[in-house]
Amino acid sequence: MTVNGILQILLYIGVVTLLVKPVGLYMTRVFNGERTPLDPVLRPVERGIYAVMGVNPAQEQHWTTYTVAMLLFNLAGLLLLYLLQRVQASLPLNPQGLGPISPDSAFNTAVSFTSNTNWQSYAPETTMSYFTQMVGLTFHNFVSAATGIALAVALVRGFARHSAQSIGNFWTDLTRCTLYLLLPICLVFSLVLVWQGVPQNLNPYVTATTVEGATQTIAQGPVASQEAIKELGTNGGGFFNANSAHPYENPTPLTNFLELVAIFAIGGGLTYTFGKMVRDTRQGWAIYAVMVILFLMGVAVTYPVEAGGNPLYPTTVDQTASLTQAGGNMEGKEVRFGITNSALFAVVTTDASCGAVNSMHDSYMPLGGMIPLVNIMLGEIIIGGVGAGLYGILLFAILAVFIAGLMVGRTPEYLGKKIEGKEVKMAMLAVLILPLSILGFAALSSVHPDGLKGVLNPGPHGFSEMLYAYVSGTGNNGSAFAGLSANTPFYNLTIGLAILIGRFLMIVPALAIAGSLVRKKLVPQSAGTFPTTTPLFVGLLVGVILIVGGLTFFPALSLGPIVEHLLLQAGTTF
Repeated sequence: MTVNGILQILLYIGVVTLLVKPVGLYMTRVFNGERTPLDPVLRPVERGIYAVMGVNPAQEQHWTTYTVAMLLFNLAGLLLLYLLQRVQASLPLNPQGLGPISPDSAFNTAVSFTSNTNWQSYAPETTMSYFTQMVGLTFHNFVSAATGIALAVALVRGFARHSAQSIGNFWTDLTRCTLYLLLPICLVFSLVLVWQGVPQNLNPYVTATTVEGATQTIAQGPVASQEAIKELGTNGGGFFNANSAHPYENPTPLTNFLELVAIFAIGGGLTYTFGKMVRDTRQGWAIYAVMVILFLMGVAVTYPVEAGGNPLYPTTVDQTASLTQAGGNMEGKEVRFGITNSALFAVVTTDASCGAVNSMHDSYMPLGGMIPLVNIMLGEIIIGGVGAGLYGILLFAILAVFIAGLMVGRTPEYLGKKIEGKEVKMAMLAVLILPLSILGFAALSSVHPDGLKGVLNPGPHGFSEMLYAYVSGTGNNGSAFAGLSANTPFYNLTIGLAILIGRFLMIVPALAIAGSLVRKKLVPQSAGTFPTTTPLFVGLLVGVILIVGGLTFFPALSLGPIVEHLLLQAGTTF
């Protein structure tokens, strides 16, 4: 590690923290229907959208109606994206003449982009036409992000309102989020990326002659527009197979920093939105503090492990060399980013359920690769996917106050609402869905012949590759240990099912909690009320998250990265 590297990390989290209040305040105004600086331009457009859709924005919905509207919208989008991929050869904006996507891959991709996961088992530049990239994938990048944010706001309304029946209008929340938040920021961000060298065109691929005289095809296309929403919406799906390690997606240190900030910006800002909507900003800052602590814990492991390098490297080159690999572990990393920004990106993208990568996690040291695994296993709560991070950590907050109530023999309360059996059961259901999917599918793939065929590395690292695939799918992250050959019917189907489980079977219990809480009356604070804005609550919430995650996934981690690390220290390789 270096002082320069530590300062870069502190600068990053400092900039993100400075953005929490302004971004959160703006989102509060957007979702409360208040006036924003963009109203003169966008309000007529918004009214026109409602007129075409036949939606009354003032008519709010019961939680069940809100949920059904969300599910039907996502189902329609999934089916249309699947169809688009199957017929892309007959559609325009396909200068490379790319053919139709296979049924299993089209299913996996449709599920993935609809759910904000963006798992890609294919090479985009040789698979997807410009039309599919823009009309299909980029569209879903916007609406899947807007869906997650809308659901988080709906849950917040459950805490903020009392003696009510409705939690908002899904169509209004979806429209306002896309129109007032995602589109304006992405427009500006795309232009900045173009300024830095990211392509944005519809030209055919370029054929170039290398200095050796060989022919090379250089892919290009409408990259900047997808790159902006890919990061801001924590989607993660790259225009190129190398994702943000590709110089056309992430050409400079400036774009790398801006992309990192974009990944955390909305998720961090939503904590302030939460505080404003419940009329106590300290509540939002407490949640944000938990997220930052968990983020720093991940960086504190990944960065020094990668900077330390492979302990076996000196023994294979120079027996007299020091026990630290000179320069650290640069395998799978871009020289223009180095170890600090690669390790930081790996932690950020898995904290935020983004899945974009500027280095290959499969090449990390065992413990360095374990942290991205653990970040996703904890359930999309360390900043998390846009919206998903907030409603995920609020579920853990419910469990934390429930545990605190058990300790003192008092009915738990949170934000003036009594937390009773229904809320705790729904929170536990949402939390347990993730390990059920992750561990179930990982166990199946480790014994099924079609699952074993995809593993390219033997031993515990091969198991880590399989485990990471289902962790990433269920956690709606989308990144991968790239040593797994996942573009097969077996993996496309099982990972696709894991994605559906992780996205929608977690959302429904969260909305059920919102529907239950919004009907409750406020309970006056008393001497026995557990304060939820103090360091004690922050510590309790961090502990609950780590204990639940640790007890659930430690056995699986022991079979993968932990045993691989111990064997590496003993000089055993595979």
